[in-house]
Amino acid sequence: MSLSTDMQNLNLDFNNVGSWPVWVRSVAIGIICVVVFVIGYMVIIKPELDRLAAAEAKEISLKSEFEINQSKAANLDEYQEQMKEIERSFGALLRQLPSKTEVADLLSEVSSVGAANGLDFKLFQPEKEKPLEFYAELPIQLEVAGEYHQFGRFVSDVAQLPRIVTLHDFKISSGNEGVFLMTAQAKTYRYLDDEEIEQVAKEKKKAGKRTARRR
Repeated sequence: MSLSTDMQNLNLDFNNVGSWPVWVRSVAIGIICVVVFVIGYMVIIKPELDRLAAAEAKEISLKSEFEINQSKAANLDEYQEQMKEIERSFGALLRQLPSKTEVADLLSEVSSVGAANGLDFKLFQPEKEKPLEFYAELPIQLEVAGEYHQFGRFVSDVAQLPRIVTLHDFKISSGNEGVFLMTAQAKTYRYLDDEEIEQVAKEKKKAGKRTARRR
């Protein structure tokens, strides 16, 4: 008798499972076990495995962060010394920027350097100051008459000034009787005091809000 014939002749009484043939009960038990396992895996085991994987990933991240912090702590003295050196360097650079009261003297120095090199100033026009983060930029439009070698000495001497002055946008054109005209923009800088820095920060904040409203 074949398996299909056995299945057709089965008359299963679900109220009396004990009367089922042994092989039917075995198959039913196997199916129930598979269903229970699948449900148990999805409901209990899989969420726990996901939590375990997340915990392992967090452990790796925390371990890496700990190693970084441990390295920083081990080199804390070195970092502090580097910070002090940076502060000293920054202070030295800051001292090269004139204060508000020293700007006029610096402009006079630039003019004097030009005169000492035999240059004839046709234009020496300071423009509106431009406040930045912690310092302000003061552009100066220059036009001087002289010879090439005088221009070269003037640029070199300006670079040697104890205060920072930079020269930009050089243009040299021919004049009369071997005399040339040089136009350039000089820029000097001064540091802002605490009140000015606070005012710059407020203006930037207001400008940011205005830009956000336009959007």
